[in-house]
Amino acid sequence: MKIIICLNTAWNLLNFRSGLIRALIASGYEVVAVAPSDEYANGLSALGCRFIPLHMDNGGTNPVKDVLLAWRFIHLFSRERPHVYLSYTVKPNIYGSLAAHVMGVPVINNIAGLGAVFIKDDWLVWVVRLLYRMTVKRSAKVFFQNPDDKALFINGGMVRAEAAELLPGSGIDLERFTSQPKSVTENSKFRFLLIARMLRDKGIVEYVEAARLLRQRWPLTEFCLLGFVDVKNPAAISRSEIDAWVAEGVVDYLGVCDDVRTQIVLADCVVLPSYREGTPRTLLEAAAMARPIVASDAVGCREVVDDGLNGYLCKVRDARDLAEKMERMLLLSSAQRSEMGRRGRAKMVAEFDEQIVIEKYLAALEEIRSQQSI
Repeated sequence: MKIIICLNTAWNLLNFRSGLIRALIASGYEVVAVAPSDEYANGLSALGCRFIPLHMDNGGTNPVKDVLLAWRFIHLFSRERPHVYLSYTVKPNIYGSLAAHVMGVPVINNIAGLGAVFIKDDWLVWVVRLLYRMTVKRSAKVFFQNPDDKALFINGGMVRAEAAELLPGSGIDLERFTSQPKSVTENSKFRFLLIARMLRDKGIVEYVEAARLLRQRWPLTEFCLLGFVDVKNPAAISRSEIDAWVAEGVVDYLGVCDDVRTQIVLADCVVLPSYREGTPRTLLEAAAMARPIVASDAVGCREVVDDGLNGYLCKVRDARDLAEKMERMLLLSSAQRSEMGRRGRAKMVAEFDEQIVIEKYLAALEEIRSQQSI
């Protein structure tokens, strides 16, 4: 069986789906990875799959460009003749699925968070829901990363209930992200770390405001930001805005990092006050490395944090409540934070092991294989 797996960036495929790609290849599948080309594309070929670049305007809403994208997908399927199409993120889910249905290719979608468009309530949400209803509803399997998104799609008529199934996010490689308790010295500073694309929907502005409030009482605390400055996204925070925060002395911007473990190990607490998520990979990584968490009580985040056990949940879009929860973390003893980290690691082992995700994909593929007698 030939499988096409598609995402909106090669970076995303390499960082979040490499375990699945390896498992598919090890199970005898031919895997073709499809995404817009970037500097991470060569890493995909190193996994043993074939990479095909496909241009897509990830953040745009131009209907002409989207129609052209659908035609690119149709041309791709016509040339490659895959047996199954696996897709992630909005445009591969919608336009790739549309092309696959036209070409008679079974589809397995993954709704890994609904993004900024579903946070709002305007004409664009109506259009996107209509497009999902036209495409994803015909898919053989649709995986969701939290029960809220699953219920939203079923109740909105965007997916068949019998095709919908829950996954524990993208899963976490527990052999790569190992428990590494924070070493504390007498003069070490307490470090908060937020890992995300620099988007307003990730709660970046609230984090900065919380840092301002806390610096008045905790002047030696570090508040760090790590992640891409995504200038093409309508919710993007500009580099000049970030530079102004750094110049003010309120946060430290660490840029980007190919291996987030090197930064998580330096953090005392990982923070993500996002407005909405699928299941945030950064929180899974932090918990797997035994770091306590402060996150928003939002869709996706609340699945990772058991409030008061492995971290604290704060109100969405509320900088003061975020600051209060971060200060509560500061006031804990190092032993109490270590215990929170231990509970987080245990939760990852019990609920979010990447092998759970891989086994569900292999089962879905076997079901398609048996139905078509491939």
